[in-house]
Amino acid sequence: MKAEHNHTRIAHHSYETKNQMVKRMNRIEGQIRGITKMIENDVYCDDILHQFLSVESAIKGVKTQLLEAHMKSCVIQQIQDGEIEVVDELLQTIKKMTK
Repeated sequence: MKAEHNHTRIAHHSYETKNQMVKRMNRIEGQIRGITKMIENDVYCDDILHQFLSVESAIKGVKTQLLEAHMKSCVIQQIQDGEIEVVDELLQTIKKMTK
């Protein structure tokens, strides 16, 4: 089942914030490609598992950065616009992130 997304809303992040997140995601993408090559080259499993831990940590860092940016920009803007339902949306997202 395809998730529905409201495409009328946009993020309100600065160029610097977006640029930082894109750079971090590009590094993560490179790490993933590296893990694939490690698997293809029969690298020792424990070494690959450590790389997975590194990727998971990097993803967590980007998620945290995006959550902070979302709260400081998008959420504040929506509350100022009277769209207080954004608080419930944010709480649901945080619940999912902390499971």
